[in-house]
Amino acid sequence: MTHKHISSGTEWESHVGYSRAVRVGPHVHVAGTTATDEEGNVVGVGDPYRQTKQALSNVESALQEAEAALSDVVRTRLFVVDIDQWEAIGQAHGKVFGDIRPAATMVEVNRLIAPELLVEIEAVAIVESAE
Repeated sequence: MTHKHISSGTEWESHVGYSRAVRVGPHVHVAGTTATDEEGNVVGVGDPYRQTKQALSNVESALQEAEAALSDVVRTRLFVVDIDQWEAIGQAHGKVFGDIRPAATMVEVNRLIAPELLVEIEAVAIVESAE
């Protein structure tokens, strides 16, 4: 089975040794994704709802490059720096996924890679028709 590596194009991928996403057959694993724009700037500083929406938009872009969609997502993991913001983060997750309703886990972590980041999201998708 072949591996298709999806890149975000950042210098950190080769430096750290990771891919934005990897597709193996029908399975797509999207690495921890944050609320950054195309230039790498943090979107929604101080706003957990907006950061969650942006991170999920970035997840969706990675899925599309892997020939998958949000509707294929079966699992998400949300890493948050303040679990008291769970409701805003959860609302954004629910708005994006609606009836898809993937299995989801939200955990509080001490910090993320940059102090402005409030949430980081991983996703796993299974595409019905394998390549």
